[in-house]
Amino acid sequence: MRVAHTPDADDAFMFYAMLNGKIPLSFEVENVVEDIESLNRKALSGEYEVTALSLHAYAYVADRYRLLSAGASVGNGYGPVVVSRENVSLRNATVAVPGKLTTANLLLKLAVDAKTVEMRFDRILDAVKKGEVQAGLLIHEAQLSYEEHGLKKVLDLYEWWHSKTELPLPLGVNAIRRDLGTELQKEFLKAMKESVKYALEHPEEALSYAERYARGMSRERLKKFVLMYVNDYTLEMPEEVLKAMDLLFEMAENRGIVKKPPMDVLRDVD
Repeated sequence: MRVAHTPDADDAFMFYAMLNGKIPLSFEVENVVEDIESLNRKALSGEYEVTALSLHAYAYVADRYRLLSAGASVGNGYGPVVVSRENVSLRNATVAVPGKLTTANLLLKLAVDAKTVEMRFDRILDAVKKGEVQAGLLIHEAQLSYEEHGLKKVLDLYEWWHSKTELPLPLGVNAIRRDLGTELQKEFLKAMKESVKYALEHPEEALSYAERYARGMSRERLKKFVLMYVNDYTLEMPEEVLKAMDLLFEMAENRGIVKKPPMDVLRDVD
């Protein structure tokens, strides 16, 4: 079974136990690592059996994949931010975004009518610094470091979302192909939960593995970033996260951005 995740420390942290023989598995795993927008696009054709996915992208692949209740990245008090070198009106600015199918891009569309240009996520901060674009939509660890680069926050998409919904912000999910059948899907979900649980119970061990994707972060900042997005929500989505996912797609459909998909989430109780 090919299991694809992003080259990000939070993904590496949660998959550590599964990929390193720390938990028993009833299936073989081949690990694939690609950036999130590449995974979103490959999911359109069902490339990998299990894949990390932007929640936004699920609207386009729900016919091929089910969502897993374990392994989600959910912001609670934090999320994607738009930054610039100086205060700008986003309605008149060009904003670099980390991919058309990212949840961050969907949130930006819902929040403000801005002109966007797609750019690989790890290029955006530098592009804003160099003035190649007027503003950039930051995901991953750049959310923690932009001020050190002299950039200012123009829009906090978690704050925007929470002011509208008072719910946590679902951003990334793991999805499993429908053609694998229910039994194997449930076996994988069980292993995913065990892998997340192991990492949360052995954080220093899992962090040492995740450091390969630290991209220059100190151990202290790496830990802060990872534990922002790998938490109890990651272990098992509670009802409030399911409600938030449903509401995000409802808002998107009402704005004519994307049709709301059926929310088929494989849960531990199924």
